[in-house]
Amino acid sequence: MELEIAKIFIALLVLVNPLGAIPIFISLTPNANQLERKRIAKTTTLAVAVVLCLFAVVGETLLHFLGISIGSFQVGGGLLVMLIAIALMNAQPAPTKTTKEEQSEAEAKTNIAVVPLAIPLLTGPGTISTVIIYASTAHSWVQVVYLLISSLLVAVTCYGALVLASPISRLLGQTGINIVNRVMGMLLAAVSVEIIVDGLYRLFPQLSR
Repeated sequence: MELEIAKIFIALLVLVNPLGAIPIFISLTPNANQLERKRIAKTTTLAVAVVLCLFAVVGETLLHFLGISIGSFQVGGGLLVMLIAIALMNAQPAPTKTTKEEQSEAEAKTNIAVVPLAIPLLTGPGTISTVIIYASTAHSWVQVVYLLISSLLVAVTCYGALVLASPISRLLGQTGINIVNRVMGMLLAAVSVEIIVDGLYRLFPQLSR
């Protein structure tokens, strides 16, 4: 159980990447005090948990409703995750995260906890796709429970990262954050390959022979 939860947790944590969200969180809350940042972090964490758990529960049903095969979704989702991994390894913003225009618009908003912090900064298309893939390939309800537990642990980690955003930013600096992101990118690339390969086996069963 611990190994399975750890594997899912690491995959989701790398995708959510709360460490990479710290500079944007600080830039969007320049005049907020520590109490206000805690309030924003709490709301963001709740939104992240709801999004992850919601798609973990309804993910497979959603695919069936749209008539999308699990194999096709795995290959497509795996390619999306690979793009995010490449961006992380190049210390570039992920293509599925917030754009400069969205960040500029967010600076004028009074409530940034849900949009753009939770969605799409932390739980973007890549994260949602991966949660749906894990949910749709679960062999039993126990594995779905593992996914839910992992999702909640990721949300709690996001809260810790956002609350400690200023100390972490001072400690690591942009260079330190980039180094961590590159390591996460390598891990995420391995996850994406695993997803794509499993999807290809589902689409072309003869490959496994």
